[in-house]
Amino acid sequence: MIQRIQSIWLLLAALVLSGLFIFPYLSYIDLVGLGKQLYVTGSYSAVNNEAIKQESHWLQTIVTILLIILPIYTIFQYKNRKRQILLIFIEIFLIVLFWILLFFSAHSTLSLISQPFGAENIGVGFFLLPVAIILLAMAIGGIRKDEKLIKSADRLR
Repeated sequence: MIQRIQSIWLLLAALVLSGLFIFPYLSYIDLVGLGKQLYVTGSYSAVNNEAIKQESHWLQTIVTILLIILPIYTIFQYKNRKRQILLIFIEIFLIVLFWILLFFSAHSTLSLISQPFGAENIGVGFFLLPVAIILLAMAIGGIRKDEKLIKSADRLR
């Protein structure tokens, strides 16, 4: 049932995760004194004429695209609610792992330029991941409510 509330929550989670391409997850000041922002796709800056972590940005981009596709795929698994719940739990686990990856990427980038990791460096993109987890949890609630409704309808037959 594509028109159910969990479909809206899953679609919103995918839209929030796609915001990682728009909002930076790290803001810092480089050696020249210019403010830099680090996006998932990467805005590379140079420290001592060396690019910072170019390989990890490709990994972050690929993982972000997969994290966006998985909730959309889950919407179309509406005939198998148990699979939907399993896919959402996998998505939440992957988001937590990705959050840890972004944290260590931000920490290593800031350590290369000798800046401490603090609240002034965290960008909006860093907070999109917990919002997506909340939306996914709400989708699980909708799926469980549907499951309960179907079980009660089976008792009436």
